[in-house]
Amino acid sequence: MDQAKRQQFVHTTTLGGVSLLAEPRAALPERSTPRPTPRRVGASDIAQLRDATQTFTSWSRLYGGGVSLDAALGELHWTAGLLDAICPEQLRPELHAAVGALADVVAFLAVDAAAHEEARQIYGFALACAEQAKDWNLRAKVLSSMARQAIWTGQPDEGLTLAEQALVRADWLTPTGRSLLHTDRARALARMRRVQDALRAIGTADEHFAHATPDNEPLYLATYNTAHHAQLTGQPLLDLAILGHDSGEATTRLTAAVAGQPDARSQALCLSKLASLTMATGDLLHAVAIGTEALQVAGTLRSHRATEELRELFRHAATHQDLEEVADLRHRIRTLVCTDNPSNPSLDDPPGAQE
Repeated sequence: MDQAKRQQFVHTTTLGGVSLLAEPRAALPERSTPRPTPRRVGASDIAQLRDATQTFTSWSRLYGGGVSLDAALGELHWTAGLLDAICPEQLRPELHAAVGALADVVAFLAVDAAAHEEARQIYGFALACAEQAKDWNLRAKVLSSMARQAIWTGQPDEGLTLAEQALVRADWLTPTGRSLLHTDRARALARMRRVQDALRAIGTADEHFAHATPDNEPLYLATYNTAHHAQLTGQPLLDLAILGHDSGEATTRLTAAVAGQPDARSQALCLSKLASLTMATGDLLHAVAIGTEALQVAGTLRSHRATEELRELFRHAATHQDLEEVADLRHRIRTLVCTDNPSNPSLDDPPGAQE
Protein backbone atom coordinates (compact mmCIF):
# COMPACT_ATOMS: atom_id res chain seq x y z
CA MET A 1 0.00 0.00 0.00
CA ASP A 2 1.54 3.36 -1.01
CA GLN A 3 1.73 6.34 1.37
CA ALA A 4 -1.34 8.13 -0.01
CA LYS A 5 -3.54 5.04 0.25
CA ARG A 6 -2.20 4.28 3.72
CA GLN A 7 -3.17 7.75 4.96
CA GLN A 8 -6.62 7.40 3.40
CA PHE A 9 -7.07 4.05 5.15
CA VAL A 10 -6.14 5.53 8.53
CA HIS A 11 -8.57 8.42 8.14
CA THR A 12 -11.52 6.34 6.96
CA THR A 13 -11.25 3.19 9.09
CA THR A 14 -14.32 3.01 11.33
CA LEU A 15 -15.91 0.84 13.95
CA GLY A 16 -19.68 0.89 13.65
CA GLY A 17 -19.40 3.97 11.48
CA VAL A 18 -17.48 6.00 14.07
CA SER A 19 -14.04 7.35 13.24
CA LEU A 20 -11.61 5.91 15.78
CA LEU A 21 -9.18 8.79 15.44
CA ALA A 22 -11.79 11.53 15.65
CA GLU A 23 -13.86 10.23 18.60
CA PRO A 24 -12.15 7.33 20.40
CA ARG A 25 -14.65 7.29 23.28
CA ALA A 26 -17.55 6.80 20.89
CA ALA A 27 -16.16 3.36 20.09
CA LEU A 28 -16.66 2.18 23.69
CA PRO A 29 -19.68 0.03 24.53
CA GLU A 30 -22.43 1.54 26.65
CA ARG A 31 -22.71 0.27 30.25
CA SER A 32 -26.50 0.25 30.52
CA THR A 33 -26.59 -2.17 33.47
CA PRO A 34 -24.22 -2.47 36.44
CA ARG A 35 -21.89 -5.44 36.70
CA PRO A 36 -23.81 -8.12 38.63
CA THR A 37 -22.43 -9.32 41.95
CA PRO A 38 -22.16 -13.05 42.58
CA ARG A 39 -24.88 -14.77 44.57
CA ARG A 40 -22.31 -16.65 46.64
CA VAL A 41 -19.00 -15.49 48.10
CA GLY A 42 -16.19 -17.80 49.19
CA ALA A 43 -12.57 -17.69 50.28
CA SER A 44 -11.27 -17.10 46.73
CA ASP A 45 -13.52 -14.04 46.31
CA ILE A 46 -12.21 -12.58 49.57
CA ALA A 47 -8.62 -13.20 48.44
CA GLN A 48 -9.33 -11.41 45.14
CA LEU A 49 -10.82 -8.51 47.08
CA ARG A 50 -7.64 -8.21 49.13
CA ASP A 51 -5.61 -8.24 45.90
CA ALA A 52 -7.77 -5.40 44.52
CA THR A 53 -7.14 -3.41 47.69
CA GLN A 54 -3.40 -3.83 47.26
CA THR A 55 -3.66 -2.76 43.63
CA PHE A 56 -5.46 0.48 44.46
CA THR A 57 -3.00 1.13 47.28
CA SER A 58 -0.12 0.78 44.82
CA TRP A 59 -1.79 3.06 42.26
CA SER A 60 -2.35 5.67 44.95
CA ARG A 61 1.29 5.66 45.98
CA LEU A 62 2.57 5.81 42.42
CA TYR A 63 0.15 8.28 40.85
CA GLY A 64 -1.98 9.94 43.56
CA GLY A 65 -5.68 9.79 44.31
CA GLY A 66 -6.69 11.98 41.38
CA VAL A 67 -5.79 9.22 38.92
CA SER A 68 -7.38 6.17 40.54
CA LEU A 69 -10.33 7.48 42.56
CA ASP A 70 -13.09 6.94 39.99
CA ALA A 71 -12.01 3.38 39.26
CA ALA A 72 -11.72 2.62 42.98
CA LEU A 73 -15.17 4.07 43.71
CA GLY A 74 -16.70 1.88 41.04
CA GLU A 75 -15.02 -1.16 42.51
CA LEU A 76 -16.15 -0.25 46.02
CA HIS A 77 -19.80 0.14 44.99
CA TRP A 78 -19.68 -3.27 43.33
CA THR A 79 -17.86 -4.80 46.29
CA ALA A 80 -20.41 -3.50 48.80
CA GLY A 81 -22.94 -5.74 47.08
CA LEU A 82 -20.94 -8.77 48.18
CA LEU A 83 -22.14 -8.16 51.74
CA ASP A 84 -25.63 -9.24 50.61
CA ALA A 85 -24.40 -12.45 48.99
CA ILE A 86 -24.60 -15.91 50.52
CA CYS A 87 -21.40 -16.50 52.49
CA PRO A 88 -20.35 -19.23 54.95
CA GLU A 89 -20.80 -17.84 58.45
CA GLN A 90 -17.18 -18.54 59.41
CA LEU A 91 -16.03 -16.38 56.46
CA ARG A 92 -18.42 -13.47 56.97
CA PRO A 93 -16.13 -11.56 59.40
CA GLU A 94 -13.30 -11.90 56.84
CA LEU A 95 -15.61 -10.59 54.12
CA HIS A 96 -16.60 -7.55 56.18
CA ALA A 97 -12.96 -6.89 57.03
CA ALA A 98 -11.86 -7.17 53.40
CA VAL A 99 -14.61 -4.79 52.24
CA GLY A 100 -13.76 -2.40 55.07
CA ALA A 101 -10.05 -2.41 54.18
CA LEU A 102 -10.89 -1.57 50.56
CA ALA A 103 -13.20 1.24 51.72
CA ASP A 104 -10.40 2.67 53.89
CA VAL A 105 -8.11 2.83 50.85
CA VAL A 106 -10.82 4.36 48.62
CA ALA A 107 -11.60 7.00 51.25
CA PHE A 108 -7.91 7.85 51.41
CA LEU A 109 -7.90 8.27 47.62
CA ALA A 110 -10.84 10.66 47.99
CA VAL A 111 -8.91 12.70 50.56
CA ASP A 112 -5.93 12.80 48.20
CA ALA A 113 -8.24 14.11 45.48
CA ALA A 114 -9.76 16.74 47.86
CA ALA A 115 -13.18 15.00 47.82
CA HIS A 116 -13.45 15.38 51.58
CA GLU A 117 -17.18 14.93 52.14
CA GLU A 118 -17.16 11.81 49.99
CA ALA A 119 -14.19 10.54 51.98
CA ARG A 120 -16.02 11.05 55.29
CA GLN A 121 -18.97 8.99 54.07
CA ILE A 122 -16.72 6.18 52.86
CA TYR A 123 -14.77 6.18 56.12
CA GLY A 124 -18.08 5.79 57.94
CA PHE A 125 -18.86 2.73 55.81
CA ALA A 126 -15.36 1.33 56.41
CA LEU A 127 -15.74 1.79 60.16
CA ALA A 128 -19.10 0.00 60.15
CA CYS A 129 -17.53 -2.92 58.25
CA ALA A 130 -14.64 -3.13 60.71
CA GLU A 131 -17.01 -3.15 63.68
CA GLN A 132 -19.23 -5.76 62.03
CA ALA A 133 -16.14 -7.91 61.52
CA LYS A 134 -15.07 -7.28 65.14
CA ASP A 135 -11.63 -6.47 63.72
CA TRP A 136 -10.17 -4.07 66.28
CA ASN A 137 -6.98 -3.40 64.34
CA LEU A 138 -8.94 -2.47 61.21
CA ARG A 139 -11.22 -0.28 63.33
CA ALA A 140 -8.12 1.46 64.68
CA LYS A 141 -6.69 1.88 61.17
CA VAL A 142 -9.91 3.48 59.90
CA LEU A 143 -10.15 5.81 62.90
CA SER A 144 -6.50 6.75 62.35
CA SER A 145 -7.32 7.63 58.73
CA MET A 146 -10.27 9.70 59.89
CA ALA A 147 -8.09 11.45 62.47
CA ARG A 148 -5.52 12.38 59.83
CA GLN A 149 -8.21 13.76 57.53
CA ALA A 150 -9.52 15.90 60.38
CA ILE A 151 -6.03 17.23 61.11
CA TRP A 152 -5.30 17.91 57.43
CA THR A 153 -8.53 19.90 57.14
CA GLY A 154 -7.80 22.10 60.13
CA GLN A 155 -9.66 20.20 62.87
CA PRO A 156 -6.90 18.88 65.16
CA ASP A 157 -9.21 18.65 68.19
CA GLU A 158 -11.49 16.26 66.29
CA GLY A 159 -8.43 14.36 65.09
CA LEU A 160 -7.24 13.92 68.67
CA THR A 161 -10.68 12.66 69.71
CA LEU A 162 -10.76 10.08 66.91
CA ALA A 163 -7.24 8.81 67.68
CA GLU A 164 -8.05 8.45 71.37
CA GLN A 165 -11.35 6.74 70.55
CA ALA A 166 -9.33 4.10 68.69
CA LEU A 167 -7.12 3.59 71.75
CA VAL A 168 -10.00 2.68 74.07
CA ARG A 169 -8.94 -0.99 73.97
CA ALA A 170 -5.26 -0.51 73.11
CA ASP A 171 -4.47 -3.93 74.57
CA TRP A 172 -6.30 -5.52 71.62
CA LEU A 173 -4.13 -3.71 69.07
CA THR A 174 -0.77 -4.70 67.63
CA PRO A 175 2.28 -2.57 68.54
CA THR A 176 2.18 -1.09 65.04
CA GLY A 177 -1.46 -0.09 65.45
CA ARG A 178 -0.74 1.58 68.78
CA SER A 179 2.29 3.36 67.33
CA LEU A 180 0.25 4.67 64.40
CA LEU A 181 -2.41 6.11 66.68
CA HIS A 182 0.11 7.87 68.90
CA THR A 183 1.65 9.53 65.82
CA ASP A 184 -1.87 10.84 65.08
CA ARG A 185 -2.13 12.12 68.63
CA ALA A 186 1.26 13.81 68.29
CA ARG A 187 0.26 15.54 65.06
CA ALA A 188 -3.00 16.81 66.53
CA LEU A 189 -1.31 17.99 69.72
CA ALA A 190 1.42 19.78 67.77
CA ARG A 191 -1.21 21.58 65.69
CA MET A 192 -2.89 22.57 68.95
CA ARG A 193 0.48 23.97 70.16
CA ARG A 194 0.62 21.54 73.09
CA VAL A 195 4.37 21.07 72.75
CA GLN A 196 5.20 18.80 75.68
CA ASP A 197 2.13 16.61 75.13
CA ALA A 198 3.11 16.22 71.47
CA LEU A 199 6.68 15.24 72.38
CA ARG A 200 5.40 12.67 74.86
CA ALA A 201 3.10 11.20 72.21
CA ILE A 202 6.05 10.86 69.82
CA GLY A 203 8.04 9.09 72.53
CA THR A 204 5.12 6.70 73.13
CA ALA A 205 4.84 6.02 69.40
CA ASP A 206 8.57 5.24 69.28
CA GLU A 207 8.24 2.81 72.20
CA HIS A 208 5.41 0.87 70.58
CA PHE A 209 7.11 0.82 67.19
CA ALA A 210 10.24 -0.67 68.78
CA HIS A 211 8.15 -3.76 69.65
CA ALA A 212 6.53 -4.12 66.21
CA THR A 213 6.72 -7.47 64.46
CA PRO A 214 5.87 -6.85 60.76
CA ASP A 215 5.33 -10.53 59.97
CA ASN A 216 2.48 -10.64 62.49
CA GLU A 217 0.69 -7.53 61.27
CA PRO A 218 -2.53 -7.56 59.25
CA LEU A 219 -2.09 -6.66 55.59
CA TYR A 220 -3.35 -3.09 56.01
CA LEU A 221 -0.64 -2.38 58.64
CA ALA A 222 2.20 -4.40 57.11
CA THR A 223 3.55 -1.42 55.14
CA TYR A 224 4.08 0.64 58.28
CA ASN A 225 7.87 0.41 58.26
CA THR A 226 10.78 2.43 59.65
CA ALA A 227 10.57 5.05 56.90
CA HIS A 228 6.83 5.49 57.34
CA HIS A 229 7.28 5.86 61.08
CA ALA A 230 9.99 8.47 60.49
CA GLN A 231 7.60 10.35 58.20
CA LEU A 232 4.66 10.31 60.60
CA THR A 233 6.74 11.33 63.63
CA GLY A 234 8.72 13.87 61.61
CA GLN A 235 5.53 15.75 60.70
CA PRO A 236 4.59 16.86 64.25
CA LEU A 237 8.25 17.64 64.93
CA LEU A 238 8.20 19.90 61.87
CA ASP A 239 5.09 21.65 63.21
CA LEU A 240 6.87 22.18 66.54
CA ALA A 241 10.03 23.44 64.79
CA ILE A 242 7.96 26.06 62.96
CA LEU A 243 6.77 27.18 66.41
CA GLY A 244 10.38 27.61 67.52
CA HIS A 245 11.21 24.18 68.92
CA ASP A 246 14.59 22.65 67.99
CA SER A 247 14.51 21.50 64.35
CA GLY A 248 17.31 18.92 64.48
CA GLU A 249 15.21 15.85 65.21
CA ALA A 250 12.58 16.84 62.65
CA THR A 251 15.30 17.16 60.01
CA THR A 252 16.79 13.80 60.95
CA ARG A 253 13.47 11.98 60.76
CA LEU A 254 12.23 13.58 57.55
CA THR A 255 15.62 12.93 55.90
CA ALA A 256 15.34 9.26 56.91
CA ALA A 257 11.80 9.19 55.54
CA VAL A 258 12.94 10.57 52.18
CA ALA A 259 15.71 7.98 51.97
CA GLY A 260 13.44 5.05 52.87
CA GLN A 261 10.16 5.79 51.11
CA PRO A 262 10.10 4.11 47.68
CA ASP A 263 6.82 5.43 46.28
CA ALA A 264 6.35 8.72 44.50
CA ARG A 265 3.61 10.21 46.68
CA SER A 266 5.47 9.65 49.95
CA GLN A 267 8.66 10.96 48.36
CA ALA A 268 6.89 14.13 47.21
CA LEU A 269 5.31 14.74 50.61
CA CYS A 270 8.51 14.12 52.58
CA LEU A 271 10.67 16.20 50.25
CA SER A 272 8.26 19.14 50.36
CA LYS A 273 8.07 18.99 54.15
CA LEU A 274 11.85 18.78 54.46
CA ALA A 275 12.23 21.70 52.05
CA SER A 276 9.74 23.78 54.08
CA LEU A 277 11.55 22.95 57.30
CA THR A 278 14.94 23.81 55.81
CA MET A 279 13.58 27.00 54.25
CA ALA A 280 12.18 28.11 57.61
CA THR A 281 15.12 27.13 59.81
CA GLY A 282 18.20 26.27 57.75
CA ASP A 283 20.26 26.72 54.58
CA LEU A 284 18.19 28.48 51.90
CA LEU A 285 20.11 27.07 48.93
CA HIS A 286 19.84 23.57 50.35
CA ALA A 287 16.10 24.17 50.77
CA VAL A 288 15.87 25.19 47.12
CA ALA A 289 17.67 22.00 46.07
CA ILE A 290 15.28 19.84 48.12
CA GLY A 291 12.29 21.80 46.86
CA THR A 292 13.41 21.32 43.26
CA GLU A 293 13.51 17.57 43.80
CA ALA A 294 10.06 17.71 45.40
CA LEU A 295 8.74 19.54 42.34
CA GLN A 296 10.15 16.92 40.00
CA VAL A 297 8.44 14.09 41.90
CA ALA A 298 5.16 15.95 42.46
CA GLY A 299 4.97 16.66 38.73
CA THR A 300 4.31 12.95 38.12
CA LEU A 301 1.31 12.87 40.50
CA ARG A 302 -2.32 13.91 40.69
CA SER A 303 -2.39 14.42 44.45
CA HIS A 304 -4.10 17.24 46.31
CA ARG A 305 -1.95 16.51 49.36
CA ALA A 306 1.25 16.87 47.35
CA THR A 307 -0.05 20.14 45.92
CA GLU A 308 -0.84 21.43 49.41
CA GLU A 309 2.70 20.68 50.59
CA LEU A 310 4.06 22.67 47.65
CA ARG A 311 1.73 25.52 48.57
CA GLU A 312 3.16 25.38 52.10
CA LEU A 313 6.71 25.51 50.73
CA PHE A 314 5.70 28.45 48.52
CA ARG A 315 4.55 30.36 51.61
CA HIS A 316 7.66 29.56 53.65
CA ALA A 317 9.81 30.75 50.74
CA ALA A 318 8.05 34.12 50.55
CA THR A 319 10.22 35.59 53.31
CA HIS A 320 13.37 34.86 51.28
CA GLN A 321 12.17 35.62 47.75
CA ASP A 322 14.73 38.41 47.37
CA LEU A 323 17.21 35.59 46.77
CA GLU A 324 17.10 34.76 43.07
CA GLU A 325 17.13 31.00 43.58
CA VAL A 326 14.22 31.16 46.02
CA ALA A 327 12.22 33.43 43.70
CA ASP A 328 12.80 30.97 40.86
CA LEU A 329 11.59 28.07 43.03
CA ARG A 330 8.43 29.98 43.90
CA HIS A 331 7.84 30.69 40.21
CA ARG A 332 8.19 26.99 39.34
CA ILE A 333 5.83 25.98 42.14
CA ARG A 334 3.24 28.50 40.94
CA THR A 335 3.56 27.24 37.38
CA LEU A 336 3.13 23.58 38.34
CA VAL A 337 0.25 24.11 40.78
CA CYS A 338 -1.72 26.49 38.58
CA THR A 339 -1.17 24.39 35.46
CA ASP A 340 -2.41 21.23 37.18
CA ASN A 341 -5.42 23.01 38.71
CA PRO A 342 -6.41 26.31 37.07
CA SER A 343 -9.28 26.74 39.55
CA ASN A 344 -6.90 26.51 42.52
CA PRO A 345 -7.09 29.52 44.85
CA SER A 346 -4.16 31.87 45.14
CA LEU A 347 -1.00 30.22 46.38
CA ASP A 348 -0.77 32.97 48.96
CA ASP A 349 -4.05 31.90 50.59
CA PRO A 350 -3.68 30.45 54.10
CA PRO A 351 -3.76 26.66 54.50
CA GLY A 352 -7.25 25.21 54.28
CA ALA A 353 -8.60 28.09 52.19
CA GLN A 354 -9.55 25.64 49.46
CA GLU A 355 -11.55 23.33 51.72
